[in-house]
Amino acid sequence: MKILLWCDDLMNRFRLEAAWKTAGATVLKKNTTEVPDLVVIDLQVRRACEHIAQLRQKYTQAGIIAFGPHFDAEAFEAAKAAGATEIAAQGSIVERVMRRLRE
Repeated sequence: MKILLWCDDLMNRFRLEAAWKTAGATVLKKNTTEVPDLVVIDLQVRRACEHIAQLRQKYTQAGIIAFGPHFDAEAFEAAKAAGATEIAAQGSIVERVMRRLRE
């Protein structure tokens, strides 16, 4: 599985990349020319919902999982409205993607 990860927090990014690469996924950079199977975007990224809308248009077949603090219901609703197919709390994003990798 190819995962396009949009996360500006380096510590979080390294943690997520390491977990998913160990499980066999390829983690793509923002400027990739490859088509991802899944887009994972941190809602803490500046203009996250704008990015979600653009990524939804560009990668119509890819799933988009937006993640952020579990208490930010407003951001979750905005992400769904922008085109995210799933929402996850920050603490559960690794496992959420791992489930997809096992499918």
